[in-house]
Amino acid sequence: MSPCKDKDTRSLVDLLLLEKIPLAGIARATDVSDSWLQSYVNACYEAVPKAAEVVPKAKGKLKVQMDELWSFVDNKGNKQWVWLAIDADTREIIGCHIGDRSRESAIALWQSIPAVYRQCGQIYTDYWEAYVSVIPSKRHFAVGKDSGLTNYIERLNNTLRQRISRLVRKTLSFSKKLENHIGAI
Repeated sequence: MSPCKDKDTRSLVDLLLLEKIPLAGIARATDVSDSWLQSYVNACYEAVPKAAEVVPKAKGKLKVQMDELWSFVDNKGNKQWVWLAIDADTREIIGCHIGDRSRESAIALWQSIPAVYRQCGQIYTDYWEAYVSVIPSKRHFAVGKDSGLTNYIERLNNTLRQRISRLVRKTLSFSKKLENHIGAI
């Protein structure tokens, strides 16, 4: 990160990064070079914590909704799946993993959620086979969208697609590096 840019410029860039504005547009609007902006963004994404901080919960009846949405990095042939888990009562994101759509990614999502949810939670997912092989059967409930038991996670995925241009299905805005993709999300 270049110390030569003043604090006001960096603050403005930080605000603009939260909007659906391409980096080239931010560079023009703030009168910074493309290379400085890319270095700044890379440093910002690198500093993003890679695990969700979850408010501790007492053991009891906990409801979890899990789902995944796809995007891509560098080209449409390199699909990356964003796996998410939320607490259905608090709407808090309690787990996340970005990777392929395999059993190993489902395991990574399962391991990313706090132990109390793995021990006590009722886990609602769609019928994707990876969930069945990872989540203990006494905790797992595979349901259709019409059941309403995955509404919150489906709504979150839709909101993410609306607000993060990298996740829009037909987009020209995409990450070139997986690390930046993960940092942005």
